[in-house]
Amino acid sequence: MNERVLQTLLGHTDSVSSVAFSPDGSRIVSGSYDNTIKIWDVESGCVLLTLTGHTDSVMSVAFSPDGRRIVSGSKDKTVKLWDVASGRELQTLLGHTDSVSSAAFSPDGRKIVSGY
Repeated sequence: MNERVLQTLLGHTDSVSSVAFSPDGSRIVSGSYDNTIKIWDVESGCVLLTLTGHTDSVMSVAFSPDGRRIVSGSKDKTVKLWDVASGRELQTLLGHTDSVSSAAFSPDGRKIVSGY
């Protein structure tokens, strides 16, 4: 197997805990222990947006199937929905009693599952 690093994405100030490609492969989302989420352009490796709002480490990130939203789970016990185009926080979901280590969209993008 011929493996090689294509790019190193620099920008988070602490460890990265989760990464995911957008459905069309043009962007990457990353969540970090620095409490932020970054959206990256795959081609250039540049940060397109930095999403802030979590008050503790971001443990899980995922794009919706249409690529228009991101879901994130955090050690702050919340799940957040984000608009990819603007970087705006759309909703905060409460109810977890511990860190949220995983969050994902259903295949149709209408539901979210999360766990710790």
